[in-house]
Amino acid sequence: MAAGFVSLFALSITACGDSDSLPAAVGVDLSSSSCFANVSESSAALSSSLVATSSSAKVSSSSETVVSSSAKAVSSSSSAESSSSEPALSSAEGVSSSSVKSVPGSSDSGVCTNCDSFTAADPVLVENGGKGSVTTYGSITAKETSLGGACNYGQTNIQYYAAIHVNVSPGDDKGPWDGGAACGGCVHVKAKTPDGWKEVTVRITDRCPDANCGVDLGGAPASDIMGIQVGRYYGEWEFVSCEGVEGVWGDSTSIWVKEGASEFWSIIQVRNPKDMVKKIEIRGLESDETYTLEMVIGTENFWTVPVAVLKTDNRYRVVVTYRTGTDDEWIIKSSELAVPEANLYLYEHRKE
Repeated sequence: MAAGFVSLFALSITACGDSDSLPAAVGVDLSSSSCFANVSESSAALSSSLVATSSSAKVSSSSETVVSSSAKAVSSSSSAESSSSEPALSSAEGVSSSSVKSVPGSSDSGVCTNCDSFTAADPVLVENGGKGSVTTYGSITAKETSLGGACNYGQTNIQYYAAIHVNVSPGDDKGPWDGGAACGGCVHVKAKTPDGWKEVTVRITDRCPDANCGVDLGGAPASDIMGIQVGRYYGEWEFVSCEGVEGVWGDSTSIWVKEGASEFWSIIQVRNPKDMVKKIEIRGLESDETYTLEMVIGTENFWTVPVAVLKTDNRYRVVVTYRTGTDDEWIIKSSELAVPEANLYLYEHRKE
């Protein structure tokens, strides 16, 4: 009898100091103002039960069963939390066990508590995406459109936008940003919330400023996922095509020529692309010339136009290859690529 009573009393005392260590089945209110009062009530109730029982052996057996069930519940709770708090890290590595909690028996439900306080950790790469922290840098009330960010798009009308992580571990440059190669691509993001998984698709216009960032959402998509409770959420993301996605288009697809361009120097970028740009080629219409453009080092999301093209006034096919989907193709006179801030819309330069 005494052993069972002491064990359950000790379990209750421990729970007052660590709310995550007590299974819900014990029924103790763990708020700071009432925890120990409820422990006393629970102890008194157990004492009465023990006195009322006619067989000390049965009471002792019952007490041991309660403690055993409680221990199993603790083990089950720990297992569920570990499953729902990906990327999996041990508590010794600094992950709070209360950051993300799955509903028991529903590890994929996306339901969590303290959802805005996911513990910062390095993002994890998976095939065609990643998982880790989902944060916000935009105003969830004003829901501003993107200012172009590190992708150098300038002022846009894009409402659904985000930044993507540069690194996996701090300073390694192994994230999908890749010097601006991720610019213009779209990412489908889902995050755990008190209501379960919430999802949104965004266009990448910037790189993360946060060492532990995975995806950093602009105002409108952050509001869709986080409501008014902004913070660091656990999320997962996948790269997708931008075709047919509302909110990620600021204008029609175009080739934009950087300011300062001339017949001696010009760099270009694709604005409002179908997906991230993988390759740009300039092919002669009256000749067999083919030039594969190189990305500019240090000026993210721009491609260098060969001087040999700028020195002519020939017509060329400019073929843009995307990560997914079909290519886009412009018919352009080389002199157009030397006009500073020219915005060459695809619908005005369709291939013949």
